[in-house]
Order: sequence, then C-alpha cells, then structure tokens
Amino acid sequence: MAKERKEQEKNPKEQKEEEKPKERREEEETEVLIRIFGHDIPGSKNILTGLTRIKGISWAISNAVCHKLKLIKSKKISELSKPEIQKIEEFLKNPDFPDFIKNRRSDIETGESSHLYSNDLDMKKEFDIKRMRKIKSYKGLRHAQKLPVRGQRTRSNFRQKGQAVGVKRKAK
Repeated sequence: MAKERKEQEKNPKEQKEEEKPKERREEEETEVLIRIFGHDIPGSKNILTGLTRIKGISWAISNAVCHKLKLIKSKKISELSKPEIQKIEEFLKNPDFPDFIKNRRSDIETGESSHLYSNDLDMKKEFDIKRMRKIKSYKGLRHAQKLPVRGQRTRSNFRQKGQAVGVKRKAK
C-alpha cells in the first residue's frame, strides 16, 4: 500500500508536467532594428524610450522631439515610416527647443548654444578637458591627477588610482 501511494504521488506530478503546454511563446527570432541618427534602435521600443538609446538624447529631449513633431510617444519605433524617421533626424540636426535643454550652452569657441550627440559629444568633452589641462585650471589639474573635480571628499573614496597589486612570490 505504501508503494502504491508513492506511485500515485509521483504520477500526479508527472501528469501536471505533461499538462503544461510545452510550446511557449515563440518570440520573433529576428528583431527589427531601426537605424536613427547612426544608432540601431530595437523596433519593439516605443519612440520615447527608443530615442534615449542615442547618446546625448535624454528623456526631456526625447519628449521635446515627440511634442514638436507631434508624434505619439507610445508608438513603436518599428511602426515609424521612412518620412517620419527622416523628420526626426532633421529635427535632431537642427533642434528647435529652448537653450536650457541643450547640452552645449554658450560654447567657448563659437558662443552659440548647440546640442551634440554620440561621437561629437565625446570629442567636445575630451577637447574641453585637454583645454583645461593646457591652461592649468583647477579642474584641469584635478583631471590630470585623476582626482574628483567637483569637490567630493577624497579621504574615503577615490583611493584606487591604479590597479591593485597583490603579493608576489619569489620565483624558485
């Protein structure tokens, strides 16, 4: 009798496993990638979140793009037509939003406010740091020493200037 009970206990478990559908949702193997402004954005994302995948575009800018171009924020990127994508790219090249949203206000060289994306943003930031090092400003010296620039304390953090070296054994 004990053996029969054990077999009955095993059987319902096996039956439950068999009852479960073996076929799970099959996701699309090839996900659609849409190229906007030199970046591949998954087509499953909506416009608001998809645009934030581009370096230099924050939530505020993505929202401003949707608002100015009268795009539905919840619309999927894969549902955009080619003219809409071109409209987005043109708007990003010549942004028409207030200066306080832009990431490059009153540039030192030109004096104009602009908004930079991806590689241009990295290059300008690197050139700014080089310029600060060259003129030996406080920020430039802090960058050169690889210390915090914006006034953080250094007593407990920022101690690892290089890779930690472990204990070395003598070679036999």
